[in-house]
Amino acid sequence: MDEYKEHLRRLAVHDDAFVSLLLGEENTAVASALDTRTAALVRVAATIAIDAAPCSFQHAVAHALAGGATTDEIVATLEAVTPVTGAARVVQCAPKVALALDYDVEAALEQLDS
Repeated sequence: MDEYKEHLRRLAVHDDAFVSLLLGEENTAVASALDTRTAALVRVAATIAIDAAPCSFQHAVAHALAGGATTDEIVATLEAVTPVTGAARVVQCAPKVALALDYDVEAALEQLDS
């Protein structure tokens, strides 16, 4: 059976062992299909899509940087999800992504106002 079919079947029946594997930090189930950098950027995109807590953004961005993603790629990920999540979600999440990248966009905006 093709690997993707096996994964879809196991997800569809909520195979607990497979789901536990996916939830693990070292998600080896996707390792063969996605490189570490790409998988980490997908996690950043998902974090944006669900408008996660700031600590989740910190974790996802740190994971992406550790996986070899650049700051430009992380911001491009934020921009790339705009057609799916909508502009309002992206605008709402931009400061969280910025803080995760050690950039306080709100403070920078206040300086511009001065």
